[in-house]
Amino acid sequence: MSLAATPPSLPTRIADQNWPALEAELDARGCAILPGLLTREECEATAALYDVGAAFRSRVVMSRHGFGRGEYQYFAYPLPDLVQALREALYPRLAPLANRWNDRMGIGVRYPANHADFLARCHAAGQLRPTPLLLRYGPGDYNCLHQDLYGEHVFPLQAAVLLSEPGRDFTGGEFVLTEQRPRLQSRAEVAPLTQGDLIVFAVHHRPVTGTRGAYRVNLRHGVSRIRSGARHTLGVIFHDAL
Repeated sequence: MSLAATPPSLPTRIADQNWPALEAELDARGCAILPGLLTREECEATAALYDVGAAFRSRVVMSRHGFGRGEYQYFAYPLPDLVQALREALYPRLAPLANRWNDRMGIGVRYPANHADFLARCHAAGQLRPTPLLLRYGPGDYNCLHQDLYGEHVFPLQAAVLLSEPGRDFTGGEFVLTEQRPRLQSRAEVAPLTQGDLIVFAVHHRPVTGTRGAYRVNLRHGVSRIRSGARHTLGVIFHDAL
């Protein structure tokens, strides 16, 4: 009898990604996909947390605030092990890129090498509430284009993991990223995610090289209308909220 192989630890899976290629994709498009980062079992276990009230600090019904349709919940501290591992393992891979982006855009903020030190900066400024969240959509639900800022201290990249399987669990519900360049119409990017894929993307702006050097473009992200079924997503934001 053969036994299924145990998947590598989450930090190992993240370390094994082709980070130079991912950074190049982020530079070119403002987003990059880590395909199949989570297993189906990890996705299903994380989605099931939605009904565990003690795991969360607050719940938001999007239609009440004009955010779209659907709902989401912010995790409470201590975060679930998988969510904590994603934050801790992704951040040091992204901090050098975040610093390089700020340098190109003439922004003086620099980010420390590890996430704990960055969180200490957030907490010293009163940004104490955890921001990782679990989103749940049903038929007709959608998420309007937006930016996840939450306070003075903002890490310029964030991540999301699709926990449901397109075509099996839901239809529609594409992840959409829009980019507004000065004096040009907005450009849209639709990410073809499958279950377990993690997408890293710019929170609010990124540098683009033009004929006169680098300039900032503004980005927003959202989710198109769910046509059928149920869609769960894990959002991983690295700064905490006021």
